[in-house]
Amino acid sequence: GALQEVPVDTEVQKLDPKIAVPVQNCYKVTNGAFTGEISPGKIKDCRARWVVLGHSERRHVFGESDEQIGQKVAHALAELLGVITCIGKKLDAREAGITKKVVFEQTKVIADKVKDWSKVILAYEPVWDIGTGKTATPQKAQEVQKKLQGCLKSNISDVVQSTRITYGGSVTRVTCKELASQPDVDGFLLGGASLKPEFVDINAKQ
Repeated sequence: GALQEVPVDTEVQKLDPKIAVPVQNCYKVTNGAFTGEISPGKIKDCRARWVVLGHSERRHVFGESDEQIGQKVAHALAELLGVITCIGKKLDAREAGITKKVVFEQTKVIADKVKDWSKVILAYEPVWDIGTGKTATPQKAQEVQKKLQGCLKSNISDVVQSTRITYGGSVTRVTCKELASQPDVDGFLLGGASLKPEFVDINAKQ
């Protein structure tokens, strides 16, 4: 028989309006023969309004380039989705002392595609510590976040104050308070911690 669509938006409708539901990826074109990909149109059909793009696993496991991520960001924004776009570096970049160079290059490709920054959240991921429990110190997190603000200011100075830059390292109930107190950390992008009871505590301390 014919396949039936499940009304996946039912639970979304029950949420507090202040809570937005994002998805973890979408493709860079409206439709076509791209088996396994999801279009912005389908995301909106599910009543989701945000999408996470450029996550470290998309970059390093699936081989997505900066340019491809920029194209996906542009298409998602054109389709009126909000975008949480991830930037960050692996351990080799950190040890080579080129964190700033890598992160700025990733940011510039994204910035070139954005006109309305109210629909964009940047998430800095120090990839070397994700899932390891070796969270970057709050001071190191603040250092990179502040440099990112400077990068944005030099390119899009008129909106830098309203651009949110979140932190996506191994945030825990123990580390979140001091991280959240840093002036240029505007929130967290949580992975594994979002599936644990401590997620409630982390949100309470932001």
